[in-house]
Amino acid sequence: MAKRRKVSNPLALAVMAELGAEPMHPYEMGRRLKEHGKDRNIKYNRSSLYMVVEQLRKAGFVAEQETVRDTQRPERTVYALTSEGRAELLDWMREWVAEPQEEYPAFGVALCLLVVLPTAESIELLGRRLAVLDERIDDERAQLRKAAEMGVHPMFVIEDDYALALLEAERRYAENLIRQLGEPEFNRTLQEFMRSLE
Repeated sequence: MAKRRKVSNPLALAVMAELGAEPMHPYEMGRRLKEHGKDRNIKYNRSSLYMVVEQLRKAGFVAEQETVRDTQRPERTVYALTSEGRAELLDWMREWVAEPQEEYPAFGVALCLLVVLPTAESIELLGRRLAVLDERIDDERAQLRKAAEMGVHPMFVIEDDYALALLEAERRYAENLIRQLGEPEFNRTLQEFMRSLE
């Protein structure tokens, strides 16, 4: 069972991780998240980033360290991770790494309702899904190859490796489902079952 947290937005976890490296301004946090490719897994915009920083400040997990003024830009507040924030970051990370979380992806919802579509249409739609999955798998493999060529340590692209594994697993599942939906016996027993519900 997941713990109730004062701030539960995944963006907050990323912000605390960035501040764990060094104090910085929210604009710098956003730049680094994008630069390191974390924006592919954590969706945010500038206003949501500032909102999360404020939530973390109110919770006591980050604190204003200094306000930087220069003539070129408006003043910027630099934030630092507090000791409570570091403890929260580590506790939250340990929970999410060790304990599978309940997630509700759209494909899972579609699968639990797939019976509303005719089998032939489901097969056609799943075939289209396979084509999209193939493109995404190729993209992930290209990203990982590029990182390897640049000498990036695998630990810094581990989320891309995980994304590739999920895409490949989903592709295998969809391919097997297409095969199953195309079997005459499967369709015969499905029709019998549907009639028994009438």
